[in-house]
Amino acid sequence: MLRLVANRLLGTASGEVLKRPLQVLPRFYHENVIDHYNNPRNVGSFDKNDPNVGTGLVGAPACGDVMKLQIKIDEESGKIVDACFKTFGCGSAIASSSVATEWVKGKSMDEVLTIKNTEIAKHLSLPPVKLHCSMLAEDAIKAAVKDAEAKRAKMKPSPIEKAADV
Repeated sequence: MLRLVANRLLGTASGEVLKRPLQVLPRFYHENVIDHYNNPRNVGSFDKNDPNVGTGLVGAPACGDVMKLQIKIDEESGKIVDACFKTFGCGSAIASSSVATEWVKGKSMDEVLTIKNTEIAKHLSLPPVKLHCSMLAEDAIKAAVKDAEAKRAKMKPSPIEKAADV
């Protein structure tokens, strides 16, 4: 019975042997992932001690991916004027980092917090098993903004210091 069902599924109802073996299709990355992996944008790092640089360092212990994303903030406008990353991980993690750095440039810190991992995953056509890579990118953006805001808060004089200067 099992042989009869298998033969029907394989198109060999009469029981003859297949003339060609079944073709197993390889899994491919989407062209956007390949593009950002082969030509990553904004690879590098800024001085983490620069008060206008926010650094986000995140990792996924399950797969070993580690992502460092840095943003450089313009003092007057508060907009992100530059971004860079260094990522140790798979092609999807590198591509997610690259996309994130492109998307944050020219935006305010509040605007970049609205970038969701689902948007990155959709842009790269990431399969479900690689969604953690886009989640890392979102977390890295949030961590970089949090670091930048903490540095900016330290730079601003407190109301007590302002009063003492008067």
